[in-house]
Amino acid sequence: GYDAESYLRKLCFDGATVRYGETLPPEVTERLEYELSVISGMGYAKYYLIVWDFIKFAKDNGITVGPGRGSGAGSLVAYCLKITNIDSLKYNLAFERFLNPERISMPDFDVDFSDERRKEVIDYVIRKYGEDRVAQIVTFGTMAARGSVRDVGRVLDIPYGQVDELAKMIPMAPGKASTIQGALEVNPELRTRYESDATVKDLLDTAMQLEGMPRNCSTHAAGVVLTRDPVTDYVPVHKNGDSVATQFPMTTLEKIGLLKVDFLGLRTLTVIQDTVAMVEKIHGVHVDFDNMVMNDPKVFKTICDGKTSGIFQLESPGMTRFMMELGPDNLEDIIAGIALYRPGPMDQIPKYIANKKNPASVSYAHPILEPILNVTYGCMVYQEQVMQIVRDLAGYTMGQSDLVRRAMAKKKHDVMAKERVNFIEGAKKNGVSEDVANGIFDQMTDFASYAFNKAHAACYAVVGYETAWLKTYYPVEFMAATMNSFMGTPEKIAVYIQECHQMGIEIVPPDINESEAKFCVREGKIVFALGALKNVGVKAVEALVAQRKTGGRYKSFWDFCERIQETEVNKRCVESFIKAGTFASMGYTRRALMESYEEILDSVSHASRNRARGQMSLFEMLEDTEDSLPEAEVPEKPEYEKAALLSMEKEVLGIYLSGHPLEGYREKLQGVCNLRSSDLMTETEGGSAHLSEDIRDNMDVTIAGVVTQVKRKTTKNNTMMAFVTVEDLYGSFELLVFPKVFTRVSQALQPESIVVVRGRLSLREDDSPKILPDEIQPIEAFFAYNDTKGAKTKYPRFEIPRVALPKAKAFVKFFQGPVLEFYDQNSPETLLLRAGIQNSTKVLEELAHFCQTMQITS
Repeated sequence: GYDAESYLRKLCFDGATVRYGETLPPEVTERLEYELSVISGMGYAKYYLIVWDFIKFAKDNGITVGPGRGSGAGSLVAYCLKITNIDSLKYNLAFERFLNPERISMPDFDVDFSDERRKEVIDYVIRKYGEDRVAQIVTFGTMAARGSVRDVGRVLDIPYGQVDELAKMIPMAPGKASTIQGALEVNPELRTRYESDATVKDLLDTAMQLEGMPRNCSTHAAGVVLTRDPVTDYVPVHKNGDSVATQFPMTTLEKIGLLKVDFLGLRTLTVIQDTVAMVEKIHGVHVDFDNMVMNDPKVFKTICDGKTSGIFQLESPGMTRFMMELGPDNLEDIIAGIALYRPGPMDQIPKYIANKKNPASVSYAHPILEPILNVTYGCMVYQEQVMQIVRDLAGYTMGQSDLVRRAMAKKKHDVMAKERVNFIEGAKKNGVSEDVANGIFDQMTDFASYAFNKAHAACYAVVGYETAWLKTYYPVEFMAATMNSFMGTPEKIAVYIQECHQMGIEIVPPDINESEAKFCVREGKIVFALGALKNVGVKAVEALVAQRKTGGRYKSFWDFCERIQETEVNKRCVESFIKAGTFASMGYTRRALMESYEEILDSVSHASRNRARGQMSLFEMLEDTEDSLPEAEVPEKPEYEKAALLSMEKEVLGIYLSGHPLEGYREKLQGVCNLRSSDLMTETEGGSAHLSEDIRDNMDVTIAGVVTQVKRKTTKNNTMMAFVTVEDLYGSFELLVFPKVFTRVSQALQPESIVVVRGRLSLREDDSPKILPDEIQPIEAFFAYNDTKGAKTKYPRFEIPRVALPKAKAFVKFFQGPVLEFYDQNSPETLLLRAGIQNSTKVLEELAHFCQTMQITS
């Protein structure tokens, strides 16, 4: 009994009563009537119904759906249909930013789904509309500048080294200089090569002709096209693997009027979905974000305290510091923070923070601006604010305001010159002087090119709040789900386990009878996932867990080996399980299993084959009372040393779980180190972020830790430097090792090596704290040469004549290691050189010979 328009109206007003109650506020009714008239007038009622339908399917089937993405959250109809969870009236979002009768363009709801179940929604759409009426969309990769040079160089048979050198002269940064022609204009060296070498000229001229042309085709990550009749009636298609995709790209499909829908997968929604499921299973609590008022002070305290690890959009170091300094106490602050923390708008962050903390400092160029900018403390932050300013000050229509915003954003000078006149004339009618109107127009023009869409920021802020709420009230379940979302990325799991330690959450080591494929929660603790072990496939873990569920717990190592015979679990998997300590609860040492597991696996396999052939001995048959093979004993062996066990854990888990290599040095280091990683984590007090008063930029520091990652980088001068991540007992910190130091200390920078670092602390505003080392020494060598009992560290001391200094420098250059000090023989208090040599018999003999030949006393 309905057509598309009337059915949309019914659903819309039914949903409005759920959202706002039986008696709708006048502003809600007015806005809905306006939006429905635009939607129906532009012919998009069916589009809304299609999106409503597949989102309803997802929610009805427990698939987590995001609050939306982009300008679609500005539609109140979408809010009433539960396409989005953002109330456009509450957050003052413009519908015209999404659908504008004065700017004809296709509407586009970008919808986020749990990335693990996104395909179920696409499959539903295919079933509903027909396999021949749904297709994915092609995307074309193009020949970029560097790629064009390399491709042409390969065809012209020019040596790779020469081609690579030329390609690297083209900047990677966006802009004109990233094209070949642009690079020729800004790089004199490339220009000289181009003009003087015929081969280079031929190479670059050919590459310029190919630059920007299609190179390959793939499938759009999220876009799906829906058609009334078979897709092939409208566009050509091609097979891409198992899927059918259009041969026309997205922009062309929109031009010919076809309907594109984006099904986006968002990892964070899977985290939310898994956390909510765990909370319901463990605590019997149903979490309903759809009806949650997002104003909980405890949640904002979590954010203000910098406990943002795992919180969507807020966990980067810079964003964390911004939130701590800002001290958000409402969702509007989170929305503004997401919009501001980008290049361009970042310049307004100090003003935004200052105005929030001191409302008296907020000023407006004209009183009409106050209701528009008061939510952002007098700062322009959003595109919607630009649109509202031109409407309220100069009398523009909603549609016209969006056209002006677009012209400003794209810097269309001819359009803006014309609009400036219109804006000033309109402003004058509202009592705004020409000078003030000009100033406001200039401010909007400067700002509009990097202004952010508030609807999009609001959607992201809602997801951020939801993750913060879960972390505040159900931290154990939230952290388990977060780690599950990074299965296969050990470095990320290591970061979150470090966070768990800081939160006081216990991590139970992996166990062959307790662990599941994913991280799970038992008795308030997180049990380490078998699926997070390296060299262990998903199918192997699933088979192991399934066997445990059907056949009961594994009784012994032999029992385990016998029951995994016909599964995906291979020798490499078993080795990883052993190194991770998963059989410790059975009483086996890792040494015993490492030295016997291959033999036992072979014995089980051999016995299984014999049984299959009916070749069991009489003794075996008599022993075979429980339908199992005769069990070989695991030999008793003493356990490996602690350091070896930790190394194994690090190898297969990617982290140190049962201890830390620094534990044995804790007391010694207390007399040496004046810094630890936790000192570099900002704390909050009274809403402002700061480091400890003892921590200063450029201060001399000594700190120790385990080298976990070394990223080498070649400088412009072809010298080597490195970014080194070091982990101590309290977290991790980063070293920035410049070339001069790197040449001396590179041997000490091996993964899992324990080092003592001396250097300077760098606290740049735009970066996380870093240590610039002068010396990096292996810890054993450090303590072998240093007396740590006194207040001042003492080094082995040599007194040399000044003329011997060059030879002393040459000596220590080749034998880097523990610290030595060389003083002036004629002025014993004058330090000439502090450097390090290796601690070995051969090197010490060389040092003794050096001292003898140079007549040096020590």
